[in-house]
Amino acid sequence: MEIARASARSVRVLVLGYNSLVNKVSIHIDGANFYLLALKPLGIQDANFDYEKFVLMLANGRDIISLGKRFYIGTVPEREGDLKSKAAVSRQTSLFTRLRGGRWEIKTSIHKKKIEKIQVDDRVVDWENLLQKGVSSFTFEKYREKGIDVKLATDLIVGAVDDQYDTALIVSSDTDLIPAIDWVRSRGKKVEYVGFSIPHPTNPRKDIKPTVAMVDRTDAPSRILIESDIKSLIIGQQSILG
Repeated sequence: MEIARASARSVRVLVLGYNSLVNKVSIHIDGANFYLLALKPLGIQDANFDYEKFVLMLANGRDIISLGKRFYIGTVPEREGDLKSKAAVSRQTSLFTRLRGGRWEIKTSIHKKKIEKIQVDDRVVDWENLLQKGVSSFTFEKYREKGIDVKLATDLIVGAVDDQYDTALIVSSDTDLIPAIDWVRSRGKKVEYVGFSIPHPTNPRKDIKPTVAMVDRTDAPSRILIESDIKSLIIGQQSILG
């Protein structure tokens, strides 16, 4: 009997010790930010990128919590008679279906339409020729997703308050998230920044670089991914990350 009680105590100590070492992670991907900084410069479409392997690489052996794979994106608006927008909606719907099949939490926002007008002056290429032809301004529609940073920040804060995670990984270079990051870290949680370093093939001024403010305000080490990291996660490619 004493031996059995001692064994039970030993098992309990081992289990408690194991639990204290487990690092629970929650991964938050700003879809548009990730596409613009990593996928688009390399000519990769969302449909060809393995998001599941991506989060496993970022977790690096740590436990991803339930609903800890979070994807934030503005829904693509379909404009009547616009075949390009219809195709974009179809691609996004397919991506959502694939992610939900992998038990991802998808947070969306609508795109707000904004009408912008640009006056033709010396800031515009070939402006004198345009003015001579009677073109004095350009008017165009611009769509911008609204509220994604707020939803991501809210999830970070709620997760910290509810003790859902030990470490949050943020795949976004949006510095609007810094106040939420500061607050979460003040509660004893760790925040890791995932940035990108991708040189432009012809114009160094267009190189993709990590955001210094995000590196400074998150926990070390930041994860800075390069071109080969991203390309190794194209669906059908063999990973070279090890």
